[in-house]
Amino acid sequence: MPIELDALSTRPQAGQVAEHLREWIVDNSAGSGSRLPSIRQLSRQLEVGRNAVIEAYEHLVAEGLVRSRPGAGFFVADSSPLPAETPISLADVTSDSWSLFDQDDQGLKLGCGWLPDSWRESDDLAYAIRSVTRRSRAGIFDYSSPMGTPALRTLMQERIRLLGVEADANQILLTGGGSHALDLLVRLLVKPGDSVFVESPGYYNLIGLLRLQRANIVGVPRLADGPDVEQLAVLLKQHRPRLMFINSVFQNPTGTTLSAPVAHRVLQLAERYGVQIVEDDIYADFQHSPTVRLAALDGLERVIYIGSFSKSLSCSLRVGFIAARPQLLRSLVDIKMLTSISAPHFAEQVLATMLQNGSYRRLIERLRTRLAGQMSTTLATLHNAGWQVFAEPAGGMFIWARHPSLASSRQLVANASKAGVRLSPGEVFMPDNTDSAWIRLNVAYASDPRAQGFLDKPT
Repeated sequence: MPIELDALSTRPQAGQVAEHLREWIVDNSAGSGSRLPSIRQLSRQLEVGRNAVIEAYEHLVAEGLVRSRPGAGFFVADSSPLPAETPISLADVTSDSWSLFDQDDQGLKLGCGWLPDSWRESDDLAYAIRSVTRRSRAGIFDYSSPMGTPALRTLMQERIRLLGVEADANQILLTGGGSHALDLLVRLLVKPGDSVFVESPGYYNLIGLLRLQRANIVGVPRLADGPDVEQLAVLLKQHRPRLMFINSVFQNPTGTTLSAPVAHRVLQLAERYGVQIVEDDIYADFQHSPTVRLAALDGLERVIYIGSFSKSLSCSLRVGFIAARPQLLRSLVDIKMLTSISAPHFAEQVLATMLQNGSYRRLIERLRTRLAGQMSTTLATLHNAGWQVFAEPAGGMFIWARHPSLASSRQLVANASKAGVRLSPGEVFMPDNTDSAWIRLNVAYASDPRAQGFLDKPT
């Protein structure tokens, strides 16, 4: 099956692959039931990501030209009706990291993306919860307003102003956490086949959302100071994406932070190629001294800004927000109301109480200090044990590291499991799911003896 893709075409790779497969099936009068190349085989042959091949096959399945047989692969369809099949496999969307959410697993979650329960401070949170329940029955039982609690939106306005991001209250939409914010934006701004840029490595849940939307996902290499702007310029010219996602501060999973020169260059390129940027800044509160934000430089013209309190306050009391142009927020409100009616009003009231009485600020100051100490200690442990660190983060939770004696992080995952430690393979953070030697470590769990034992002897 000879297929050649046009590297200079502005058409997404998935669309090109689907077109070639369609022509081959028709031109060769391919018999019904003929087996087509596997996803892995075609991806390797065409030198494209698995996602492009998956999307191409799903287009042909939707057209009725191809049938998917779970566990067997893809086949040329015949004229007889077949049982309805799921148009996209959730196995291609979901992540190996979901196992870290298993509350019954007693392993140490060294690879997770949240703080340990032992780090959570419940007294101030309990006081805020009691205050809300005493003060207002509406805070417990009612829906929040479509845009979110007005008082909390005003507090958000002041908080992001301290980062240099100027926004009116009508430019802020409250959401049920950062992931909810990303979901709303993907639903609104991404159509099947659209080219979307993400960082590589990057946030696996965002990558999964884009796969679910059947986007053509393009990975931009992440360096110690932000996206590789030289590669970004090349990829922009080739793919002409509609949207780009960037994690500015303490990026997940590398822990790196965007520098001012890179931020300016990214905005220049976005302006030149007409790209909209989503700036994911959910780790902002873990930063001692604010660094440059794209939204501050841009003034929310081309940049959409996301924040969240789920990482710092509580995974259960989920509150996040989107800051953007008012006309964009109006469309996002419609999607929010259709999909979730509202964000959790009770959580919004609790957070507003803690911001107003100063308890959240004090909580964050303690967390910053504790994380900084853990980061320093963990980096020293890794250095002494012969690990290679991608970059030394200035704070936050994450270190992206590899052990030079192992070529695949899957072996690290297996070795860690024997020591009672839970990790996720590095490939879940890669937009094309390629095997990786690198792995994400959460420093908040690294002082546990099980973590120390594994980090000292990972092989």
